[in-house]
Amino acid sequence: MNENKPAIKSLGDMPTSELKKYGHQFVDWIAAYLDEIENYPVLPNIKPGEIKNILPENPPEKGESFESIIADVNDKILPGITHWNHPDFMAYFNSTSSGPGILAELLSAGLNVNAMAWHTCPSATELEEKMINWYKKIFNLPQNFWGIIYDTASTSSMHAIAAAREQLSHLKIREKGMIGRSELPRLRIYSSEQAHFSIDKSVITLGFGLESIRKIPVDEKFRMIPGKLKEAIKEDKQNGYLPCCVVATVGTTSTTSVDNIDEIGTICSEENIWLHVDAAYAGTAAILPEMQWIFKGIEKSDSLVINPHKWMFTPIDLSLFLTKKPDVLKRAFSLSAEYLAGENEDATDFMDYGIQLGRRFRSLKSWFIMRYFGVEGLQNRIREHIRLAKEFAEWIDENPKFERMAPTPFSVVCFRAHPQNITDEDELNELNQKLLDNINSTGKLFLSHTKLNNKFVIRIAISGIRTFEQNVNDARNLIEQKLNELLD
Repeated sequence: MNENKPAIKSLGDMPTSELKKYGHQFVDWIAAYLDEIENYPVLPNIKPGEIKNILPENPPEKGESFESIIADVNDKILPGITHWNHPDFMAYFNSTSSGPGILAELLSAGLNVNAMAWHTCPSATELEEKMINWYKKIFNLPQNFWGIIYDTASTSSMHAIAAAREQLSHLKIREKGMIGRSELPRLRIYSSEQAHFSIDKSVITLGFGLESIRKIPVDEKFRMIPGKLKEAIKEDKQNGYLPCCVVATVGTTSTTSVDNIDEIGTICSEENIWLHVDAAYAGTAAILPEMQWIFKGIEKSDSLVINPHKWMFTPIDLSLFLTKKPDVLKRAFSLSAEYLAGENEDATDFMDYGIQLGRRFRSLKSWFIMRYFGVEGLQNRIREHIRLAKEFAEWIDENPKFERMAPTPFSVVCFRAHPQNITDEDELNELNQKLLDNINSTGKLFLSHTKLNNKFVIRIAISGIRTFEQNVNDARNLIEQKLNELLD
């Protein structure tokens, strides 16, 4: 075949000569983008519909050149990009992709394996098993945890709650379901008032119904109160509910508070209730010896989720799910077909442990990142983010125009503007909403917010691999500047 002939006029794929040519160009494009990312506004200054309106209504009848595709990326897609890799993206829990992770994604796409069963790609299965063991070691987790990699924490937590339900095997929910069974007791799921709303979504998806969730009050540091959990379980049992699962959080979404896993775990052990720990954001901090207090009592839990794509510089998505009871998880989800039957009983078929049959080769990202940076390199970066957050929190504490609204155990600081002459809470909420809007409208910084005790609170998350001290100092100066403009 004449490789100079455009691939669009042949029946095969893009010629490898073109793949090589444009592949080099695209890697150069990504490298230039990362080098120049600070020249872009963090948030795009566009309105809904602007991107759709500049894209064609119909697909092309004939193929187009790759040059025109790249040109449209620059002209039509980039203007609508929120730059999560930007060093001044400090909203939510920032997810930044590192160079080795980006290259691993490229290799994964090139190999294009489906890691559903061992025999569909032995390397994908066995590398995943090895990476799970590496994660357990770097986070100093119990070795009796078994693991699997899912996409996001929402998926991981849903699987945990499904396994918790399956643990109540005498109810025969796998076989008979939950609908129309008058003999089935109402099941109860417990989480704190600060738990992530993905738990509520899991409960909806699994058919429990939102009324099955009981939110446990939190203390002044926004941690679940174990005594209140114990009281709730006792009351529910007296009223005919069957406690099914408790979800505790290490690093809550709003404030990054840490529930007392040790005390909650003791209660769950006494009551024989599945304990799931959501450590999606903060779990990676356990790579630091001085932060391993966050997992005190973790051996009492039944399952745990940590997202390396939140604070371990891994391209979205990669969620680490661990459980002491893989047999229960497998019982909840295992189904197969003859065409997928394997012959090696010693091999792991990860498709048996979740709703997905098709599975990406996600563990490649973990392998590349841990090998390139090493444990020490990852520790240094996470430790620096925590240091920068502590310094920012100290600045807030010392500034009479601001107040801190929650403890700062990790790299997120919750604060608000509170000038001494303003005491009305509605006025303070309005001021902080305007302050956040004015900061984000500059395109120089992106922060997010939450509400704590009905107070509007601004959050700054310092967790990007390209975020350094100067970026945090610039953020501090911009925040103060925008507040002074509002107060003048």
